[in-house]
Parts: sequence; structure tokens; C-alpha cells
Amino acid sequence: MKLLEKLVQTPGVPGREDRVRDLILQQTKGLFDQTHVDAMGSLLCCRKPRPRPRKLQKGSGKSITASPLKVMLACHMDQIGFLVRHIDGKGFLRVQPVGGFDTRNLFARMVTVCTAKEDLPGVLNPGGKPVHLASAEDRKKVPEIEEFVVDLGLPVEQVNKKVRVGDMVVIRASFTQVGNTVVSQCLDNRIACWEAIDAIKKLKYHDCEIWAVFTVQEEIGCRGAGPAAARVQPDVAITLDTTLCCDTPGVPAELAITEQGKGAGLMVMDSSAMTDLKLLEEFEALAKKNKIPVQRTILPRGGTDASTIQRRDMGYRVMTLVCGTRYIHTVTEMVHLVDLYACRDLLVAYLQSAK
Repeated sequence: MKLLEKLVQTPGVPGREDRVRDLILQQTKGLFDQTHVDAMGSLLCCRKPRPRPRKLQKGSGKSITASPLKVMLACHMDQIGFLVRHIDGKGFLRVQPVGGFDTRNLFARMVTVCTAKEDLPGVLNPGGKPVHLASAEDRKKVPEIEEFVVDLGLPVEQVNKKVRVGDMVVIRASFTQVGNTVVSQCLDNRIACWEAIDAIKKLKYHDCEIWAVFTVQEEIGCRGAGPAAARVQPDVAITLDTTLCCDTPGVPAELAITEQGKGAGLMVMDSSAMTDLKLLEEFEALAKKNKIPVQRTILPRGGTDASTIQRRDMGYRVMTLVCGTRYIHTVTEMVHLVDLYACRDLLVAYLQSAK
């Protein structure tokens, strides 16, 4: 879990993913044959085939083989967060969201403002009267994101010297094991980055050419995956992501999407992409053969990088492998270890068998 903890504790909102990218490069030294950062900032990592050694029959030469199957793993490395959009006359910061927040979860949060020279701690709260002064009607209101401010506890002169419009702001939260789960902010989608890295570390032999692509700007419209797919031109693209797990009180069973502890999620479709049926069935067969728990799932609203990849150029075959996540897009996202390891193990099984 050390790598996953490092990933979730490294800030990287859309358009500001450089710290996460540097961490991934550092943690994967020697794992890939070549790496490339494209114009948008996505990290493209290629691992050539590692075929199992075969003894040649006496008198035979090396056989000429076709190009290996090219498999792209798409893992977005950005997280939801904010950019500074205004500094007022008292030194309070107004923020612009980059990614979708439920404002009911933003009250009284510690944040980090990432400036060019240092990271500054701050407090995020909505403007307005505190509970002791607020009317009963005031207390019922859920503030809009425009009402939230960041208090750095510094005089305006220092704030103006340290902070610029466009600086990244992320919520501060710990990485914790709770029962049979891990809990943290931005498990969406550092979970997928971890899955791809750990799966490839576990591969000894594989016949396919693997492109692990850590994409940018997924949370604001899946912007990085398309250009990356155009460069890789994969035969198969597997999007790794999280999805809703709403098997909690107050949500009807038909809206659960996934159930915690029931295994890796095989996304049949979401609102923007349709999984290739043969790939879906292939993953199911591999799961059965390797005794890996899986669950089919459909997401009525929302999507992943698969949407952009599927429709790029002349189209690509896509499969979306998801890890069910309770309390998604909050600072207490929760993933069951059974589901986490099932996603990784199924990915290993596929990459070992892909030809």
C-alpha cells in the first residue's frame, strides 16, 4: 500500500498533473522500455513483449511473427480540485472547481494551496454567518461553490506575494485502512495508476505490447485520452477507473451500480461508451478460469476515458475495468481490498494471455 499512499498524497488536478507524473516515472524506473510525455502532459509508457523462452527444433531458424497485439491501459492521473481564481482585499481566496464536487462535503476542510515556491495550508469554508449567528433558514441552505473561500491565516500582503491566480488547491486528507477497505481522497483515480503499475510488475512473460498511459484532464471532459490513443493506435484499449458503489443506506438496490467486496467491475456500458462484447466475455472467462470475483455493471450517468478513445480516429475496441468506490468524489472515498486486488489480478491475467 505504500505506493498507493504516495499516489493519493501527491496533488495533481486537471492541467497540473506534473507532480503525479514525476512520481510515476520515479516509481517505475526499469519497468518500461520507453516513456514519452505528449503535448498535453499524458505519460505514455511502452513495454515490449516478454515472450516465454522456447526451444527451437534442430535445424530450424527463428520464425517470422506478425506484429504483437498492442494493448493500451488508460489510467487518468488527475483528481478533482480547484484553481485559485481571485484574491480579495483581505487575502481570502476564491476558487474555481476543476472536476465535480458535491458541496455538501466541502464544509470546514483543510486544503493545500500549491504555489510555485511552497505548499501553503489553508481552511476551506463558505462565506456567511457561523452557526451561532445563522437563522434556521440559513442553516438549511447548501452553499454554491462560488461562496467558498480559502483562509490562509496570512495578511493580504503576504498572500499576494505567495499566491497567483491559477495556483492549484487540493483538499488535505489522510490515507487510512478501515476494516477491509482503504479510505482516502482521490482514490479516483490513483487506484487505476496503482493497478497498472502493480500488474505490470507482476508480469514475467507476455506476448502483447503494453502501453500504460497515465492520462490528463479526465475530470474535465476526458481530454487527454484521445490524443494519447491517436499516438498509440492500440488494437485493444482497457480503461481502468473507479465507479459508483452505492450499496449504502438510503439508496435503492437497483441504483447501487456495484456492491462492495463482490470483485472487479466489468462495465457493460456507461452514458458515453459501450464495451466491446467479445472483450467483456473474454474478461469474464478469464475471471472464471482464475477464480477472480467479478460483477457486471452499467452506469446510467457519467463516463470514463473509454468514451474519447472509442471514437478516436476510425474507432478502437474498448473495455472498461472499474473498481467500485463508496462515497466517490469526496475526501473519504472507500475501496474494498477484495475489489482492488481483483481488478489488478484480472488485468494481470489478461495481459498474460493477450496475443
